[in-house]
Amino acid sequence: MKKLLFVAAIALLPAPAIPALPVGAKAPLFSTQAALAGKVSGFNLRAALAKGPVVLYFYPKAFTKGCTLEANAFAEATPEFARWGATVVGMSNDDIATLVRFSREECRDKFAVASATPKIVSAYRAALVREGKATGMTERTSYVIDQKGRIVFVHSDLDYKDHVRLTLAAVKKLQAGRYH
Repeated sequence: MKKLLFVAAIALLPAPAIPALPVGAKAPLFSTQAALAGKVSGFNLRAALAKGPVVLYFYPKAFTKGCTLEANAFAEATPEFARWGATVVGMSNDDIATLVRFSREECRDKFAVASATPKIVSAYRAALVREGKATGMTERTSYVIDQKGRIVFVHSDLDYKDHVRLTLAAVKKLQAGRYH
């Protein structure tokens, strides 16, 4: 009986999220729709990497409190990222009309937000899973990708507060040659 109760209790535990791609992995290349300064455009990771490192940050849902505060913080820090040669791109599976509004209102026309298609979400292991079921949103995971397409930094935490600080520190470390 005790063994049966133990097995039943284990079955009720939430399924762990699939871990983010590890440092050192090759970043999956993709193209998708994006919005910047209220205009729809395309985003191509290969083209962005040709210009410098990319900070690819996944966020669960536009216009929610944490995602809005995170977008505001990335917008404020965008000039500093640019000074270090990095491009910032936000990723969610919101529809393009929502991304257009979010790019203007919360990203303050500073950086693009792109459509995280199911294929991209799967490739980056970014699906937000709760109680064993996909929620239709993405995890809050930030990647710093070097120009060779290699992931040099990963931070996955639903609390938005450290994503900007930690990714900027990783970009500075990368550009200073401290990643191998």
